[in-house]
Amino acid sequence: MSERPEESNKGSAAESLLPIDEHIEEERDAEGRKVRHRGIYLLPNLFTTANLFAGFYSIVSAINGNLYVAAATVFVAMVLDSLDGRVARLTNTQSAFGAEYDSLSDMVAFGLAPAILAFEWALSGMGKVGWMIAFVYVAGAALRLARFNTQIGKADKRFFIGLASPAAAGVVAGTVWAFSDLGIQGSNIASLVALLVAGTGMLMVSNIKYYSFKDLDLKGRVPFVAILVVVLLFAVVFSDPPRILLLIFLVYAVSGPVQYLLQWWRRKRAG
Repeated sequence: MSERPEESNKGSAAESLLPIDEHIEEERDAEGRKVRHRGIYLLPNLFTTANLFAGFYSIVSAINGNLYVAAATVFVAMVLDSLDGRVARLTNTQSAFGAEYDSLSDMVAFGLAPAILAFEWALSGMGKVGWMIAFVYVAGAALRLARFNTQIGKADKRFFIGLASPAAAGVVAGTVWAFSDLGIQGSNIASLVALLVAGTGMLMVSNIKYYSFKDLDLKGRVPFVAILVVVLLFAVVFSDPPRILLLIFLVYAVSGPVQYLLQWWRRKRAG
């Protein structure tokens, strides 16, 4: 799947017969020499494609009025998004192509899909104000992902700068899922939904830090009781998925501003 620079022209005749150009990435090996890699890794990109499809399916479902399915599909996309990166790291198949593809898929699944879902459920009755608020969320997700890409390898991996787009999507989709499951019409709480959507959009582009959980050692040994705790957590979530998931993501979204205010208060008292 890799080749030296002097081999880069081999097979060019065969490639010219294809209607799609071959993808080639260039990087340096351990000795500092340029190495060109031909093609892409299949396994992690399959999960990314599934994430992209879940986001697209959520949008189609929302437009067709299947809000329950559209909201649940956003959470399916979160699971798939968490798997593609881990699979790439475990199999040593990370690539620049995969990172960019993942961000584009996240933009659909966690940027466009939740905004359209919220608009179809509650914001459409607000006219221009409604779609402007939905756009604030979409723009926030796009800016959040762009900033994240530029900070890879530079920022502290223990923290996200700004609310991560999957968490923001969890708040919005969880709200629609939980309230529609109770039979509440979005138009009756349109103002509350507008504040929630705009607020999560702004949190994504804020400088507030959120714990990323990336320093957790998932490959090491843990006490036996840990698996019992995991089983209990699964049981709690599946006892009432819409409301439990909404509560989890709301607590996480609020944790950033609360921690920021506590640190500000401590600095003020110390000063």
